[in-house]
Amino acid sequence: MSTRREIDPLGEKELPKDAYYGIQTFRAIENFPISGLREPFVFIKAYIYIKKAAAIVNEEVGWLKEETANAIIQACDEVLSGKLVDQFVIDVFQAGAGTSFNMNVNEVIANCALEILGTPRGEYKIVGPNDHVNMGQSTNDTFPTALHISTLMALQPLLSELDLLAEAFETLGKKYAHVIKSGRTHLQDAVPVTIYQEFSAYGSVIKNCANELRRRQENLYGVALGGTATGTGANTHPNYKQLAVDELAKMTGFPLKPAANNFEALQSHRAAATISSGLKELALELIRIANDLRLLASGPTTGLDEITLPPVQPGSSIMPGKVNPVMAECLDMIAYQVVGSDAAVSLAVQAGQLELNVMTPAVVYNLHFSIQILTNYLSVFRKRCVEGITVNEQKCTNYLEKNPSMATLLSPYIGYLEAAKLAKQAQNECRSVKEIALEQGLFTHEQLEKIFSRKNLFNEKPDF
Repeated sequence: MSTRREIDPLGEKELPKDAYYGIQTFRAIENFPISGLREPFVFIKAYIYIKKAAAIVNEEVGWLKEETANAIIQACDEVLSGKLVDQFVIDVFQAGAGTSFNMNVNEVIANCALEILGTPRGEYKIVGPNDHVNMGQSTNDTFPTALHISTLMALQPLLSELDLLAEAFETLGKKYAHVIKSGRTHLQDAVPVTIYQEFSAYGSVIKNCANELRRRQENLYGVALGGTATGTGANTHPNYKQLAVDELAKMTGFPLKPAANNFEALQSHRAAATISSGLKELALELIRIANDLRLLASGPTTGLDEITLPPVQPGSSIMPGKVNPVMAECLDMIAYQVVGSDAAVSLAVQAGQLELNVMTPAVVYNLHFSIQILTNYLSVFRKRCVEGITVNEQKCTNYLEKNPSMATLLSPYIGYLEAAKLAKQAQNECRSVKEIALEQGLFTHEQLEKIFSRKNLFNEKPDF
């Protein structure tokens, strides 16, 4: 293998001649051969935006030569177009604060810029990873800034998928709004609900989770860029912070602003924690909904069997004809992972010490992994499960007719204890409360029709 020699403060190393990364990245490859996982492109993209904005502003204030700045900007644009992605080789579990990844970015951009200038890679006196690409920056302010920007970018597709999933549940409920079924509390028969009431609740909670994430993403608009190593802004032009953040806002389309307190921005990851917590809260609701679907579809002969989930694959290697609720099961597992990722984020967020939280790489990985798996799957779950659900109307009607809790509707007229007797008799004899009440002469047929009418079932008491 052809190599080139590079030098850093620890000494010299031979690395692949064709690599766009440099010696510090190579050391990190040796130090952290851990998971094989790499930063997602959305995070790389956010980091490149930062480098591009820095080059533009540093040239504007006269700190960076025009030729050097232009080469860096062009190199950034090449990466943003999708080139050289294979050169970002740092494991997601890496040196604290993300220094390895920041240097990986600096070295790739520097060597790409050198190539643009017609200079061999590694000639860092002309365009250097630290002196030019990293000018006015530190890992400590760029990594948290990239965390905020990349999270904002990644959230938008997820929010759109949540809106579509909420709408799918609402549409399903409306389609079967005419179906009245037994409600259940404590997994026991309860007073009736409609299919619309049950499924619109699923849509409503998903919509509320999405809106809460939209509200919390505003916490990400304040970014740490310009704070450099400890929040003081050392080694930056006085106008750099505001100008660089303004550039980032233009590039990303988000209303970014300098953090109100740079020292807080380096010490605390509260903003990211609110997003992670929002994803966990969403996951808990998705688990509940997925389990409800599994329960409502249980059977087909020994379960509830009130709904049918679309069959998407055979369910057993040994039992012919068996079909399992695999889409809901997968959603559960994804949501469990999101809950676990939030635990990791929480531990990393509380681990900040003095002027810096060095556990930011763990926050980045877990937050993005949660967003990615939710975004990837919710579209599939909506199309291959929710949109294909059918309601077994006859089964719902049969359960409702024999539901002893229907005696609740007679309680205002005959009292709780008498209604309880009817409920017990109906359960013991496997008959309807309505049938027994008529048989005992407690009500006329017309009265019972009014009491058990749809209008009265849903809190509009008949007048007679």
